[in-house]
Amino acid sequence: MADSLHNSRIRKWFASSPPVVWGFRQMRELLIGALKQGPIPQHVAFVMDGNRRFARNHHIETVEGHNLGFESLARILEVCYKTGVKVVTIYAFSIENFKRSKHEVDALMSMAKVKLQQLSEHGALLDRYGASIRVLGQRSLVKADVLEAIDRAVALTAGNKKAILNVCFPYTSRDEITTAVRDTVEEYSRPVGEPLPPLKRPFSETHITQHIRQQMLQSVPEDLAEQHSSRSASPSSSKDTSSAAEHSSATSTAINVSDQDDSYGYSSAFRDPESITAETLTDHMLTAGAPPLDLLVRTSGVQRLSDFMLWQCHEKTSIVFLECLWPEFDLWNFLPVLVEWQWQRKKIQEQERGRGRHGLD
Repeated sequence: MADSLHNSRIRKWFASSPPVVWGFRQMRELLIGALKQGPIPQHVAFVMDGNRRFARNHHIETVEGHNLGFESLARILEVCYKTGVKVVTIYAFSIENFKRSKHEVDALMSMAKVKLQQLSEHGALLDRYGASIRVLGQRSLVKADVLEAIDRAVALTAGNKKAILNVCFPYTSRDEITTAVRDTVEEYSRPVGEPLPPLKRPFSETHITQHIRQQMLQSVPEDLAEQHSSRSASPSSSKDTSSAAEHSSATSTAINVSDQDDSYGYSSAFRDPESITAETLTDHMLTAGAPPLDLLVRTSGVQRLSDFMLWQCHEKTSIVFLECLWPEFDLWNFLPVLVEWQWQRKKIQEQERGRGRHGLD
């Protein structure tokens, strides 16, 4: 045990010596420069998992594990912004985390206030790389003093336009999607002021249904005429036929009016619900305006998304699960992930060019 502690101290002393630190710094700059020669993901997301397990493994307080996790975040943010990543999204606090002990939740909230201030102050990491903070989540679940710290950090970095740091706090993807759907419904339920121009939708369900009904009603007078010719002419039958014809004419007229309004779309002052697309919901997400999610990384060996970025993940999103715990995550763990992403992206681009040439031929 004593030999192990002694060797650990020697390694730490050696790693912190000025020549070694300088050498590692130069090597890091060379590696980042090499990465910049290839394609770079524009939007990267991290599930920062493993802080508590790291604390247990090293017999330290859970809060200290979260503090070490923040140091790891600072290192990774610097790598991302140096290589050219425009948007970094981190899963800082899930809505489900409120189920943890009050002591841990309060400690995380207090740490959030301090770390947001450290990140956003003048000359700090985000200021150096021109990155602004956006805090995404349910503000109603956060205490007033934490909200004040959040708003202060957002305001201090609002002028930074080169990059973005999305801090999901407190957040779940299901809550985000639910809110986006609710906001879309509210938007489409409000009158827009002026009647919208009619939209031609000849194959809409409403138009087809009404067209079939109209055709059926048009055949009613012919049937009535045949019945009338086969029966003896009488005042009562004539009266019934006339009444049926009038009812048919009135019904047909009413449906024709409706068909005239709906067969070409909604001409009222409300938005057409059939115009809602996936892009409509994307514009109502908390990440609206951000580039598509290129890469999602989760540490700690757990292979699940834990209700994070479910809408933003798409067919080209690379999802990587790493065995290392988040406080251990650094350039040497991240570098292979970036190289693999670049290789996959180049392969996709070559396939797309090949299909393009084949199409031209």
